[in-house]
Amino acid sequence: MPKNSKVVKRELDDEVIESVKDLLSNEDSSDDAFKKSELMVDDQEEKDVDVEEGSDVEDERPAWNSKLQYILAQVGFSVGLGNVWRFPYLCQKNGGGAYLVPYLILLLIIGIPLFFLELAVGQRIRRGSIGVWNYISPKLGGIGFASCVVCFFVALYYNVIIGWSLFYFSQSFQHPLPWDQCPLVKNASHTFVEPECEKSSATTYYWYREALNISSSLSESGGLNWKMTICLLAAWVMVCLAMIKGIQSSGKIMYFSSLFPYVVLLCFLIRGLLLNGSVDGIRHMFTPKLEIMLEPKVWREAATQVFFALGLGFGGVIAFSSYNKRDNNCHFDAVLVSFINFFTSVLATLVVFAVLGFKANIINEKCVTQNSEKILKLLKMGNLSQDMIPHHINFSSITAEDYNLVYDIIQKVKEEQFDSLGLKSCQIEDELDKAVQGTGLAFIAFTEAMTHFPASPFWSVMFFLMLVNLGLGSMFGTIEGIITPIVDTFKVRKEILTVICCLVAFFIGLIFVQRSGNYFVTMFDDYSATLPLLIVVILENIAVIRIYGIDKFMEDLKDMLGFSPSQYYYYMWKYVSPFVLLCLLVASIVQMGLSPPGYNAWIEDTAMEEFHSYPTWGMIVCISLMVLAILPVPIVFMVRRCNLIDDSSGSLASVSYKRGRIIKEPVNLEGDNTSLIHGKSPSEVPSPNFGKNIYRKQTGSPTLDTAPNGRYGIGYLMADMPDMPESDL
Repeated sequence: MPKNSKVVKRELDDEVIESVKDLLSNEDSSDDAFKKSELMVDDQEEKDVDVEEGSDVEDERPAWNSKLQYILAQVGFSVGLGNVWRFPYLCQKNGGGAYLVPYLILLLIIGIPLFFLELAVGQRIRRGSIGVWNYISPKLGGIGFASCVVCFFVALYYNVIIGWSLFYFSQSFQHPLPWDQCPLVKNASHTFVEPECEKSSATTYYWYREALNISSSLSESGGLNWKMTICLLAAWVMVCLAMIKGIQSSGKIMYFSSLFPYVVLLCFLIRGLLLNGSVDGIRHMFTPKLEIMLEPKVWREAATQVFFALGLGFGGVIAFSSYNKRDNNCHFDAVLVSFINFFTSVLATLVVFAVLGFKANIINEKCVTQNSEKILKLLKMGNLSQDMIPHHINFSSITAEDYNLVYDIIQKVKEEQFDSLGLKSCQIEDELDKAVQGTGLAFIAFTEAMTHFPASPFWSVMFFLMLVNLGLGSMFGTIEGIITPIVDTFKVRKEILTVICCLVAFFIGLIFVQRSGNYFVTMFDDYSATLPLLIVVILENIAVIRIYGIDKFMEDLKDMLGFSPSQYYYYMWKYVSPFVLLCLLVASIVQMGLSPPGYNAWIEDTAMEEFHSYPTWGMIVCISLMVLAILPVPIVFMVRRCNLIDDSSGSLASVSYKRGRIIKEPVNLEGDNTSLIHGKSPSEVPSPNFGKNIYRKQTGSPTLDTAPNGRYGIGYLMADMPDMPESDL
């Protein structure tokens, strides 16, 4: 330890308590090397010591190269596959344009405030999810572990969806597209269309039989699907290479993975608006059904979508924010990212329904043609009279409006015999009302529409490349929600941990690339995240507002942002958001209890989906997923409460400073200068009893008195200062 030759040597009695001012006056302010060596208590274990801006010691925590890179990372994490294939479905199902009203209200009530809260605590404490909640209260450290478990569960099946997209992407470089027509089967006598495909459709058959080669039930494994296994391996290799250096590597990829989907969506929107029937789809989409908006189910589904669209509770938001500077305007970031997410959902909805309107128009034209031929046959057979057909109708080039006119006339005249005629009403609205979501939208409905596009392979390549990028952006945030907290807490090498995490996830993920894998994806999607994440975010809100203190938190925000946040957030955090979250939790539990647990199995013989209940072992897996995800919270609470872990190691303590004074003191880190400087734990050195004395002479140094760890030492306590809070951000 460097000695200061200018310090006037004085002998002090052990019972004398020096004031802080006296202590600081005994040090040479120009001795930079002294200060730096004193602050770095344990270079191996505390490399990312947090200090206030302006300190002589630079924070060694990685940082974003630019504000744009950080915003793109948050946008990439929050904007995912759900914006493309979940939001349009909910919008259509729950009142069209009227659904946007409850969605926007709930975005302002729970979305932006809770997103702002996660950004703020991550940026202020500069730790991952485990470190943040352990910092506020060690008993709540389980919140961070629960977030990590949920992130891991979600990453397992989310990357499988990226693998599916990679498979379709690889199959798009051919013309015609392989899902354009039903395959033909040859036998000894003749050639015929594959029966399973003929009963469904070309795209449906390709998805279930060619891509998934799906089994008929969850219990029927069927072995590995090697095509999807290779695609899953490729997806995990991409994630691992992008994340292996943390934000230094993934941050650069964000420029492409976050921006490319917007280019594709805009191209699809422009192309879609030029297609026949696209305006019908958009009009149908945004025609408000105000009576549906008053149903409680609409608000529950809107709240759930807001909650998951922003990635609340996963830990990825906190992890990304922890690499920011402390004076970053995270309030602006919260509002900006939230509304980018919302407008992305609206843009995706426009694209989806422009394309689905085009698809519905093609199907409607086929319906008109087929039924017009039936009418001509009925006229020739004498079942219908020519007199009931208007003179201007030409069946060789009949329009949808003319057909519906004829259909209505026949229905009125042949009211009793109408059902036996076998005529169908060809309304484009009926086709648009067939709501599809998830894989049904991306891999069946949308792919079918693209087969009718000019240059369809090009649009297919663009679409599935967009899905891959949307998925990767969310995966980066999800993996960051696992890696960052573990690295911060246990000080392991990020590169090694990333490789191990991806390898373990790949091997566990093999259950999703069996022939029955799609059913496991449905199971994990339904049960691994919804309830655990709601509980996690409720506990996050309680931890900040009740345990840490909302008044103190508002002061911290003022100090960090340079201005006082609106009192709107005070009331949202303290009253409204917790109440809404509790209502959403209760509603989700009730909905889960009322809905029979099961899945839709594909039956090859009928070429249709059929609902199956989970077997007993499947129910055990569903319950286990929910229990395992939330189990860390009570375990850590009980371990801390019963003092089953010795805190003396200091491994979970975080050091932070504010204007030259300590703001968190690790427990039981007592000892002399030498032990602390060389990184020895208190158990390795004598721990003298100081009594009422705060500072003690250094052992073996009769000529100099110092604080236990110098000017910026961990043992830096102020004798005359009133009791300080445990964590003063």
